[in-house]
Amino acid sequence: MLLHHYRFVPDETLFDATAFCAALDTSRSPIPVYKQALREIQERLDARFRAGADIRDLVHGRAWCLDRLLAIAWEHHAWPDDGVALLAVGGYGRGELHPHSDIDLLLLLERDDDTPYREPLTAFITFLWDIGLEIGHSVRSLADCEREARNDVTVITNLLETRTLAGPERLRTAMGERLSSAHMWPPDQFFEAKWQEQIARHYKHNNSEYQLEPNLKSSPGGLRDIQMIGWVAKRYFGPLRYEEVVAQGFMNDAELRILSQGQAFLWQVRYALHMLTGRAEDRLLFDHQRAIAELFGYHDSPGRLGVEQFMKRYYRHVTALAGLNDMLLQHFDEMILRAAEVLETRPLNARFEVKGGYIQARHPRVFLRRPGALLELFLLMAQHPEIEGVRAATIRLIRDHRHLIDEGFRDDLRHQSLFMELLRSGGNVARQLRRMNRYGILGKYLPEFGQAVGLMQHDLFHLYTVDAHTLRLLTFIQRFREPEGRQDFPVAATLVHQLPKLELLWIAGLFHDIGKGQGGDHSHIGAGLVTDFAERHGLSPRDTRLVAWLVEHHLLMSKTAQKRDISDPDVIREFAGQMRDEVHLDYLYVLTVADITATNPSLWNGWRAALLRQLHSETKRALRRGLENPIDRDDWIRETRTEALALLRTLGVDADRVEALWDTLGDDYFVQYAPSEIAWHTQGILAHGGSELPMVLVSAPAEGTSEGGTKVFIHTPSVDDLFAATAAALDQLDLSIHDARIATSSNNRTLNTFIVLDDNNEPIREPARLERIREHLIEELDDPDDYPQIVNRHTPRQLKHFRVPTQVLIEPDGTNARTMLELIAPDRPGLLARVGRIFMEQHIALSAAKIATLGERVEDVFFITDKNGEPLTDPERQAELRRRLCETLDV
Repeated sequence: MLLHHYRFVPDETLFDATAFCAALDTSRSPIPVYKQALREIQERLDARFRAGADIRDLVHGRAWCLDRLLAIAWEHHAWPDDGVALLAVGGYGRGELHPHSDIDLLLLLERDDDTPYREPLTAFITFLWDIGLEIGHSVRSLADCEREARNDVTVITNLLETRTLAGPERLRTAMGERLSSAHMWPPDQFFEAKWQEQIARHYKHNNSEYQLEPNLKSSPGGLRDIQMIGWVAKRYFGPLRYEEVVAQGFMNDAELRILSQGQAFLWQVRYALHMLTGRAEDRLLFDHQRAIAELFGYHDSPGRLGVEQFMKRYYRHVTALAGLNDMLLQHFDEMILRAAEVLETRPLNARFEVKGGYIQARHPRVFLRRPGALLELFLLMAQHPEIEGVRAATIRLIRDHRHLIDEGFRDDLRHQSLFMELLRSGGNVARQLRRMNRYGILGKYLPEFGQAVGLMQHDLFHLYTVDAHTLRLLTFIQRFREPEGRQDFPVAATLVHQLPKLELLWIAGLFHDIGKGQGGDHSHIGAGLVTDFAERHGLSPRDTRLVAWLVEHHLLMSKTAQKRDISDPDVIREFAGQMRDEVHLDYLYVLTVADITATNPSLWNGWRAALLRQLHSETKRALRRGLENPIDRDDWIRETRTEALALLRTLGVDADRVEALWDTLGDDYFVQYAPSEIAWHTQGILAHGGSELPMVLVSAPAEGTSEGGTKVFIHTPSVDDLFAATAAALDQLDLSIHDARIATSSNNRTLNTFIVLDDNNEPIREPARLERIREHLIEELDDPDDYPQIVNRHTPRQLKHFRVPTQVLIEPDGTNARTMLELIAPDRPGLLARVGRIFMEQHIALSAAKIATLGERVEDVFFITDKNGEPLTDPERQAELRRRLCETLDV
């Protein structure tokens, strides 16, 4: 079935059959002649591609050239009779061939007995291999085709698209009669099988068009989705021309245009992939995205990389194709296959009704008569959660009338009220906003959001486009509201029900990243945009200030938890001052958790959950105490010691020995640790006695909790390379460090604690593995000068394409009389061990570290001093430290 106005016109300049046959006649061997012809054909096609020729001419042109070559080759082999034919099947059967596509052939026999044909068939296939063709072939009789097609939907699909290249056409005609829907796979069964096949295929690609490295064929919105529409229509209507398919009501001209344009773009990308890689490649890997963007003329600009501009175009095309695929297949199911079914119809109002569980317009002119119905439909679905979706005919009406949403529409108080009513409905707002986005309504009503559709950030941290990430964030907020959300997000699930106005959270979520791609600080830009929205939609000044504050500060909580020492009461007091009150704190906590989980599935883990929970609870305590009444540091230390001592007394530990030990630990130790941790450390140190071996304690998070990480506490004589040796030893165990507290007692023994997770970002709980960790560290740290080998594992392929130059920021941490060093660098195995070695070489003492791995890069914060415990203030020393870090980590 042809899906566009295009008609291929054979071009003799691509392949001159007369000259080719003349060369064959004068050649001693046909193989070099065929190889040269194939090479010249591809060179001509590639040159035309680079010159901007119509991609359809190239794809169909290559198929046309191969048709003629194969027909000539067929004629040069001796066939016993006309009981065999050569057919193109699959993509080649559609007349489509990319530079390295498989050439799918069917050698069709009239009879089951293939004995007379074995020798020429073998010779023919061998010849095709010898001339360098990548063929996929099968040899089947008419009966074989019938039998296999009846049992396998992929076979019948492949055989729907065939062309006779050589041999009698009557064989293909006979096969078509045997495979007709009157004999097997009637349209309803074929449709159901193909629909389930598509569901399974989409599932393998996370049901998302927004893959970082999409597959041009198989990902949602890819070429298979276009082919799926053609297969279903062909099985029902037969091989009609596009005018006839449109006339049948299966699609309209606008939809045909979306399909044609989307297919042409994907063909361009696929052709470029094949040409650049020299093989049949359908994965749009990072390795190739930049090269294709450059080939297509995209260049870096101050605000956007060329590759991001290219990928935005890709995502917009596949999003449109995926939505169209959904609508057309649903339309085919409802209006054609199930047209005779009697479905219960229930009116909702004068404009909409529910039919068979799906909402539909009661009149085709409903949106012309009342454009606000374009928003009202989604409000009704939010108010009636039993509605399963929108009927296909109404989806088509929505798509055909979304142009009515213009500036006048957006300024209409009635429409603004409808949108706010949706946000305040209490229903599954996230689901309706996703539907609005899928049908192109959300970007029309909020043009700022429309600009973010398909906007990708070319890194491994942001896995989704801005619009997809935003809608995922809203989906997580909805999940917090549902019973199953309490298990994975207990704090957020509690707080979301306590927020005074949930609609403010929906608005903040919609706008939090909307400023990206507009140049400048996206948080500040977004705050301005959301202020305009709030004022236009009648929010009170107080609510307007709150949503603007949330958008502008949506990264504050995660940055504080991941980069500051939240055990420090001064850090908590400062953060509490930024929060102002508990309402701001609770809104920001819920928004932060949703933002992290929606950015990258690997980012949310038990350790980050524990950090945010601790920051939230400590800040709430500070706010309730009153910012004008901060807790005194001495009072904090005294209370901590008292609680820890009470715990130790219940364990029968001698109080005098405890006090004697504590006198060597220093005040900072009692600020950094909770009473339960201090009791654990103290009991272990006293039990260890005077042993010369390092004392290592390893503890898993409490059973039944998903939060936290595995704690490793090390008490041993302090030496310069201990941190580096510890990092290397933990790396050998495939453990990643997420937090480090480094301290030294007055008797020069370490009080070092590391929070570690395994390679799945999970805490280690198995007793046997915990013991192996303890034993390995004791063995490696017994003599730190016998330095553990730094792990040098293979760097993942994806990371090689995101080589972020190392950045080192050195600032004073005046509150704690030390220096803060922030390191942003490409992630790699052994990175912390290398950093530790540099600190040792530069005579740097480490007091604490906050480790954050974000996709392909790390953002680590180290609190350092010189060997005398003084801040690192000498500009020359700072410059040398910065130079050594960059020099080592940029290799």
